[in-house]
Amino acid sequence: MDSIQLTGIRSYGYTGYLAEEQVLGQWFEVDVTLWLDLSIAGSSDRITDTIDYRSIISNVQQLIKTSKFALVEKLAAEIAQSILDISGIVQVRVQLSKPAAPIPDFSGKITIDVTRSN
Repeated sequence: MDSIQLTGIRSYGYTGYLAEEQVLGQWFEVDVTLWLDLSIAGSSDRITDTIDYRSIISNVQQLIKTSKFALVEKLAAEIAQSILDISGIVQVRVQLSKPAAPIPDFSGKITIDVTRSN
């Protein structure tokens, strides 16, 4: 199966377990892998035979900006489902990261990794 990978999608959002995360917000980073058949587009060279990944990027950014969930797991699942709703996508992998999670003495990042299929 063919895939398209979109990496480094960044947006500021308000998902988080702590009250201040839902008020002050924080940056999120998302990498997405889309599995779909690219054979027709590979022959035709027409965007109508594939997906316009600009719309996927915009959709992910909009979900991050407007969602207010307690758990990043929920946000990742919502992103995955919104992508699966697009015709032609067979499977999606969403890697959602909080690069500056508000955890004392922790300078790493938290990443949720979900894969969903139609």
